[in-house]
Amino acid sequence: MNVHLASYVNGKTADDLAGSKREFLEIGRRSGNYPLASARRDGVDSEVSVWCSNDYLGMAQNRQVVAAVQAAIDVHGVGSGGSRNIGGTNHHHVTLENELADLHGKEAALLFTSGYTANEGALTVLAGTPKDTIVFSDAKNHASIIDGLRHSGAKKHVFRHNDVAHLEELIAAAPAASPKLIVAESVYSMSGNVAPLAAIADIADKYGATTFIDEVHAVGMYGPQGAGIAAQEGIADRFTVVMGTLAKGYGTVGGYIAGPAALVDAVRTYSRSFVFTTSLPPAIAAGSLASVRYLRSSDVERKVLSENARLLHSLLIEADIPFISTDSHIVSAFVGDDDLCKRASQLLFERHGIYVQSINAPSVPAGEEILRIAPSAVHEQSDVEKFAQALHGIWQELDIPTASSRDWSTSGLRGGVARTAEKVGLLTR
Repeated sequence: MNVHLASYVNGKTADDLAGSKREFLEIGRRSGNYPLASARRDGVDSEVSVWCSNDYLGMAQNRQVVAAVQAAIDVHGVGSGGSRNIGGTNHHHVTLENELADLHGKEAALLFTSGYTANEGALTVLAGTPKDTIVFSDAKNHASIIDGLRHSGAKKHVFRHNDVAHLEELIAAAPAASPKLIVAESVYSMSGNVAPLAAIADIADKYGATTFIDEVHAVGMYGPQGAGIAAQEGIADRFTVVMGTLAKGYGTVGGYIAGPAALVDAVRTYSRSFVFTTSLPPAIAAGSLASVRYLRSSDVERKVLSENARLLHSLLIEADIPFISTDSHIVSAFVGDDDLCKRASQLLFERHGIYVQSINAPSVPAGEEILRIAPSAVHEQSDVEKFAQALHGIWQELDIPTASSRDWSTSGLRGGVARTAEKVGLLTR
């Protein structure tokens, strides 16, 4: 029987998929006036305040970054003209790689066209060399990590999220002579919680494992000069390879890895997602370099981001709204129902001109739907207060379960949130 592909995807019919269909809101961010943006929904334009962007520090509109991009376009045009191997390596690429290596205290760095391709491409090579490598991966690791490990062909063990006892149990049972690789994120994108990096490093040292840490939601925002959570904790040198992005804290686009020169060179030579694609435009590399250098010298944006996140944590605790973690600037309000989550997002948009995206499967498991809120360095304190008030009103109107009704203070989701004032202070630990 012939079945049309458009009507049958991954074992599901078009009717099955209709309920999970995603629609994309057209957003026109306003440089110099962000977080305000124009939004188009159902053919109607309106003004919104954006509360779910990964441009956490507002660096996409930083004047030094914009000027660097414009100057590079005037000199080099808008494209790179080729892959890095064939005509697509510009001086701005090399200078940026050197800057990123220095930021992380590593021997070398390598640029990719996105954070996704950086993880997928690097791990395909690193986990697959030597061939008998055994990988230990956190259960909440990003899809790009999962894909890279799958493509490597390496044997993989998944440890429970942030559960170092389970990690050690798995790694202790592995053959002692086998090469081992531990892969984790520092800040997890959907929950906002932070990995126990020191404990992971201790296990790696004990069992002679190589480590690969994804810091995409931390670089620019945490640590000395924005070098990330591991640097904030003073243990950056205990991780073999660090992976980061230019598309979040730095406000541009692209991904990278930094680590020992031999490992970086192996990825440069064998990674298909590096070798067989057009390189980043020189102007993007130039803007990224300006952003990295700016944030190495300025703590202002990090301080404002931290203050806004702490304020929102405290206001949501006061409003009895459950959210997953106080560890970072990512504030994931837990709804736990797809329809309710979408309705809350819609009402925030229609009633208050607030855009915060509802997050459903496959980004989170079904039944764990969230509003992934991202207060930024370009929101004012009054904006945070108005947002919390608006969210509280919607929560009450839709009768979404509160933190106390879920007993969130003692259990919550995957460890939940301890609803205490002391916990709120973790952001600046």
